[in-house]
Amino acid sequence: MTHDHDLVLRPTPRQIEAALNPPAGRTGGDLVIEALAGLGASTVFGLPGQHALGLFDALRRSDLLRYVGLRTEQNAGFAADAYGRVTGEVAPLFVSTGPGALLTLPALQEAAAASAPVLVVASQVPVAGLGGGRHGYLHELPDQQAAFRDVVKSVHPVRTQSQIPSAIAAAWESALSVPHGPVYVEIPQDVLLAPARLPVLSAADAIPHELPPLPELTAVAADLLARAERPVIVAGGGVVRADAAGKLRALAERLTAPVVCTYGGKGAFPWEHPLSLQSWLEDRHTTAFLEDADVLLVVGSGLGELSSNYHSFAPRGQIIQVEADAGKLESNHPALGIHADARLALQALLETVEERADDKAAARVAELLAAVRARIDGQELALEQQVLADVRAALPPRAPSFWDMTILAYWAWAAWPGPMHSAQGAGGLGYGFPAALGAAAADPTTPVLAVSGDGGALYSIAELATAKQELLNVTWLIVDDGGYGILRAYMTDAYGETAGTELTRPDFVALAESFGVPAVRTSPEALRADLAAALAAPGPSVVVLPARLRMFAPTHL
Repeated sequence: MTHDHDLVLRPTPRQIEAALNPPAGRTGGDLVIEALAGLGASTVFGLPGQHALGLFDALRRSDLLRYVGLRTEQNAGFAADAYGRVTGEVAPLFVSTGPGALLTLPALQEAAAASAPVLVVASQVPVAGLGGGRHGYLHELPDQQAAFRDVVKSVHPVRTQSQIPSAIAAAWESALSVPHGPVYVEIPQDVLLAPARLPVLSAADAIPHELPPLPELTAVAADLLARAERPVIVAGGGVVRADAAGKLRALAERLTAPVVCTYGGKGAFPWEHPLSLQSWLEDRHTTAFLEDADVLLVVGSGLGELSSNYHSFAPRGQIIQVEADAGKLESNHPALGIHADARLALQALLETVEERADDKAAARVAELLAAVRARIDGQELALEQQVLADVRAALPPRAPSFWDMTILAYWAWAAWPGPMHSAQGAGGLGYGFPAALGAAAADPTTPVLAVSGDGGALYSIAELATAKQELLNVTWLIVDDGGYGILRAYMTDAYGETAGTELTRPDFVALAESFGVPAVRTSPEALRADLAAALAAPGPSVVVLPARLRMFAPTHL
């Protein structure tokens, strides 16, 4: 009897000839390029460094991968994160040893929180310098990979060239296995520079693991949902990443169950659907609605701080939690936990759950949204709502948007009627613009919007050079309020005065123009037209909006 795992693919005559007569001048760096291309990579982000020169020289000599270089490793990581988010493909990230590698950590923390498949290939000091001794190599760390273990999904150290193909394939498989996430491969300088002893690597397989639900658990969940009086669904980012929005809608309509999307799950359910609770998770009316559910189906969310109105959510009913990250199962509330990919779990529920009618559900949803609207309208926030509406109106359909940690983004989390990408997972500044560059590299035909405050903009201002050099189709909206606006508000509310929040800024318009990037200073009245014009023009552009925006009042205090 022959089993599938006993089969060995026979090389073709051409492959045999190529293996016996590899081209001259190849190094360990070439093996990395060939391994990634053989697995399906097409674009790589990064920044060169001394120990990684063998990797970048191989990249220069190859036509297998497109290279997009950024000005800091953190920003390169943000760009790779966005590329992985919008394509669902692995985004390779090439960086050097020590400071170069460590500067990726904030971006990788965000990629881990957002389940973005980023594959870092970092160089290391020569093999002779490894082992924890102090040899005095430039960039030397006693244990560089240890810095990554608590951030990425998996770590794959390489010490010989023969290990390169397997390490890259294992990292690729890990990055794309549910839940997706960043992975780390480390290769010493001398291994990258040494002449290649292996033949040219061709197409390879690294098959991600699927994560189906246990049928016993979905049977119990289907029974609970069918018999529920007031079922509600919380749709998290796992639904979006699993491309399961259609299955979620079908299940919600079969159950006549209202759906609220978390900030990471925006786009998982139609915003104007009669069963849509939208995303007003920081509103006490929504929190109370969820608490009143007798069965709450949570799909692709851990009900963390932002999704639970800062942990003020106190459910009274039965929770069913579908989550691909086992560490999030029942981490905040007791539940019937189903460890599974959202798409597969929703399909299983669709195949087993009985239809449920509820002629009052849509009215309850409309009543809830009216109460939320009345609360917001009572706070004199017309400017903020108009600015957000104008940004939405200016953005072409299907054009992606990337948001930094700024007040307008916090508004968008709750009020933006569709998909958006932000740094809410790790919450670091500087995400929006370099992430937008990564998305533009993935699809040059579609305009991309980045939104930052003036504080966050200064984290990534150097990437204007990248945008110009690569001619990336990104419009950057900078809301200039003179400092760290949300921290100014937090400190004023808590202490009556601020410290460290007020910032000296450059003239962003003049600065952008010095990079050769068109820029305009707009106003709330002209924002829609100015932003639409910038998005319609090819290449990078900057729109600066001087404005002090306010947040809606919290309800968790």
